[in-house]
Amino acid sequence: MLDKPHHRPIRSFVRREGRLTRGQQRALDELWPRFGVDTPGVEMLEPERRALNPTPLDLDALFGRATPGDRVLEIGFGMGHSLAEMAAAFPGNDYLGIEVHRPGVGTLLRLLGEQGIENVRVICDDAVQILGYHLPDASLDRVQLFFPDPWHKKRHHKRRIVTPGFAALVARRLKPGGVFHLATDWADYADQMLAVMQAAPAYRNLAGEGEYSPRPDWRPLTKFEQRGQRLGHGVWDLLFQRLS
Repeated sequence: MLDKPHHRPIRSFVRREGRLTRGQQRALDELWPRFGVDTPGVEMLEPERRALNPTPLDLDALFGRATPGDRVLEIGFGMGHSLAEMAAAFPGNDYLGIEVHRPGVGTLLRLLGEQGIENVRVICDDAVQILGYHLPDASLDRVQLFFPDPWHKKRHHKRRIVTPGFAALVARRLKPGGVFHLATDWADYADQMLAVMQAAPAYRNLAGEGEYSPRPDWRPLTKFEQRGQRLGHGVWDLLFQRLS
């Protein structure tokens, strides 16, 4: 579990809710009971209260099968297009997606319904709290963190989600041999991620010491990423394996 906090933690996100489209709202109304996972929610961020009732999720019951290919957690799936694409391509895997912004949740639910994708479950909550209090140890084969908010202003760097404490928390939830896969299109954040992960004793860099990994074929290119590539922007992938 997370260490007992002495003050309200710094959030790695700001809720910019935006207006839900009719399609997003309809998907939330109709498909949340099928794909959604009810948790205390992003409005209850006090870790002290969660620590009193950690309630780890029963992933076997949640997905309805005890022997999936891989159990994959994606943190901050945005509008959910790449997560839906991965889940459709690998129906034997189980995918748990976390996103705090309801328009993105609504869009992913719509995609799941339209495409008949059954191997995804969705949480609308703070990923740090879910990892800390609602997921069992050694329960995940892969954790994905793709293009998190870079908080590019120096005074905001303290809000970046990738920290030594976060890396250690992810390691506890990964199975031995499981992989933490990160990606960013901000060079200085890539450097910070690499430094944090290289210093984390629970991992080894699958690309070798101090190196970035090529993008695996199973990570879809987002439209934003494709546009960035045409403009010559860089993208950095990091794959770190939990040691046994």
